[in-house]
Amino acid sequence: MLGASRRSLSVGARFRGAASCRALSPSVSSSDLTNKVSDSEHGAPQFQKRLFTLLSAPNSFGFDKFRQSNLRESIIINRRYESNAAAVDSSNSSCEKFEYQAEVNRLMDLIVHSLYSNKEVFLRELVSNASDALDKLRYLSVTDSDLLKDGVDLDVRIQADKDNGIITITDSGIGMTKQELIDSLGTIAHSGTAKFLKALKESQEAGTASNLIGQFGVGFYSAFLVSDKVVVSTKSPKSDKQYVWEGEANSSSYTVREETDPEKLLPRGTRLTLYLKHEDKGFAHPEKIQKLVKNYSQFVSFPIYTWQEKGHTKEVEVEEDPTETKKEGDDDTTAEKKKKTKTVIEKYWDWELTNETQPIWLRNPKEVTTQEYNEFYRKTFNEYLDPLASSHFTTEGEVEFRSILFVPSFKKEELMDTKTKNIRLYVKRVFISDDFDGELFPKYLSFVKGVVDSNDLPLNVSREILQESRIVRIMRKRLVRKAFDMILGISLSENKDDYEKFWENFGKFLKLGCMEDRENHKRIAPLLRFFSNQSENEFISLDEYVENMKPEQKDIYYIAADSVTSAKNAPFLERLTEKEYEVLFFVDPMDEVAIQNLKSYKEKNFVDISKEDLDIGEKNEEKDKEIKQEFSKTCDWIKKRLGDKVARVDISNRLSSSPCVLVSGKFGWSANMERLMRAQTVGDPSSLEFMRSRRVFEINPEHPIIKSLNVACEANPDDLEAMKAVDILFETALISSGFTPDNPSELSSKIYEMMGTAFAGKWTTGPAEVDPSPPSPPPGTQNSEASEAEVVEPVEVGQHK
Repeated sequence: MLGASRRSLSVGARFRGAASCRALSPSVSSSDLTNKVSDSEHGAPQFQKRLFTLLSAPNSFGFDKFRQSNLRESIIINRRYESNAAAVDSSNSSCEKFEYQAEVNRLMDLIVHSLYSNKEVFLRELVSNASDALDKLRYLSVTDSDLLKDGVDLDVRIQADKDNGIITITDSGIGMTKQELIDSLGTIAHSGTAKFLKALKESQEAGTASNLIGQFGVGFYSAFLVSDKVVVSTKSPKSDKQYVWEGEANSSSYTVREETDPEKLLPRGTRLTLYLKHEDKGFAHPEKIQKLVKNYSQFVSFPIYTWQEKGHTKEVEVEEDPTETKKEGDDDTTAEKKKKTKTVIEKYWDWELTNETQPIWLRNPKEVTTQEYNEFYRKTFNEYLDPLASSHFTTEGEVEFRSILFVPSFKKEELMDTKTKNIRLYVKRVFISDDFDGELFPKYLSFVKGVVDSNDLPLNVSREILQESRIVRIMRKRLVRKAFDMILGISLSENKDDYEKFWENFGKFLKLGCMEDRENHKRIAPLLRFFSNQSENEFISLDEYVENMKPEQKDIYYIAADSVTSAKNAPFLERLTEKEYEVLFFVDPMDEVAIQNLKSYKEKNFVDISKEDLDIGEKNEEKDKEIKQEFSKTCDWIKKRLGDKVARVDISNRLSSSPCVLVSGKFGWSANMERLMRAQTVGDPSSLEFMRSRRVFEINPEHPIIKSLNVACEANPDDLEAMKAVDILFETALISSGFTPDNPSELSSKIYEMMGTAFAGKWTTGPAEVDPSPPSPPPGTQNSEASEAEVVEPVEVGQHK
């Protein structure tokens, strides 16, 4: 079939083309036309063209007189015909009636009643059809130049009549013969539509939502989404006759007739006239048509003109006030009277180019300036700040597509799990959708914005196709790779402020990627940033950490806390700080989980210094054995006292100034993780108790308190004061290690009691020791008064103190 298109999954042949046309809005008056002819400011060629447009308008616009002029003969010679929105007379005697093929009828019913949720895609489909018709004509004209003998420009023109609810879409493409018209619009060849209908029915019976992107590009039949009646008038350059196809939305048949009205003949192509439903007449507004074209068909390779109202300024005469007196010395007979004028805006209707035929992503990246990229970004994504970085690339091979990606300057106030519209998918420069849920980009890279244009995907792209297509999987892999390259470029930039800004806004997204995307760990890890005990005010990368490691250091050390202050004062760092080992501070709730998923970096394992069995490279087996033997009884005694609160009591190798510390089991939760799990609203209390039982109590054998407890254990293990000291020691270690005590008030009571015991008599006996022989009381003073003075005087001294 000459005019058939294979773009639609639902039809084997979609209609082709429409003639190049010029349409006149009903709002144009004959007086406007006269003004244009007389106004020489706009130049003769421009107004001649405008007159051609006006004079070739249909009879319904009231220009019968102008059609009789000589100018109209020039228009006929130049073969420039205008579109019209008048109803097609189907009462012609040569009109033939045809029945739709059964599948077409079922498909139209689905389209109108259940398939589409977004009606506005009808214009995208019909403009794409027109573009296909122009493409086919251009291709065939290479071998047959006679196809272009009419000399009509290759373009698409859309006119909207908002008063009558009519849209006319005209192209100067290949057009169709009578048989092609019947085959394309009335029957379905081998198109897979029956299979689609069956699958759709099965999904509906199974209760599955048919979430379609695009939605399902059914081409010409999408016109019935908004139309009660559709009229197609088409002229093929291979036929001497023009034919008219007419169908209604709720009809099982259509008519085809020959066009006999000379006023409606086309030099070549197809004119599609939509008579909109009452509730859809809003689509017939010129502004609405222009907006839809800019959104969906902005980068179609042929010019798209829409019929728009315009205006230009004009000077007009103003009548003078008759009461105005003449100036002295004026001679009416010799001096010309000065005319007064004012500026007015004269409105008129004309064609306006609506699309850009050369999208920026099809240009050579070397020829596009940074300013052009920034302007495209702000305009496309409605931003007011320039992006931090952009990446313009083309991939070739088994899958070919072009893309431009951007990293925004800031994060909008939206949740990570909120659907974004940051990736705009085009197929052959026709916009398909920006509503994706992880098909082209993983969720953790949802902040990346850009456009993707592929020639390998069908226009009828459903979410199911995107999820199952091998092409999409390859595209996703390459897009993700390019996105990471772009972010890495920011991190290596000389301007460090750019990456600090990026990390502040999007660092959490990359940490989420550590949890979700194991395949890209090697790309994510170099982009991570953290504070450390040697860099408390400036972020460092893992590469910088590895570069600064001591020669004898084997692992990457870290500690998780709720703040940098808490982390740097934790007792776990004491021995590591003495050895000048760098320790990363994980102060963000996501840090610890993200690193646990990474496990290692450049063959260096991540080690939590708050976990048991910490190896810092200091091992003296003989000395360690002696210390364990010396304090083994004390460790057992402390464990018996603490009971199930700890898994065991060990000698610590990480402490230097603190008497003890409470560390987590190798596979248990750290203090930071336990704090986060407590905050969970649906946490499991039983798992919390299990992880708590894995704690290990480590003591510092060099500390005086531990040495005193060791003596107490040897002398009197049942001493209540020593047992109370163990309890207080454990509770204090609990707090200093980042855990939360179960009963803070009980701990406070124990501390107050110990303070009272320690301070008892300290200040009351102090003055007596300084002055053991107080002066004798004066004569005549009673002994009771002297005794009372001896008791009160030190208290008064203490109070002054």
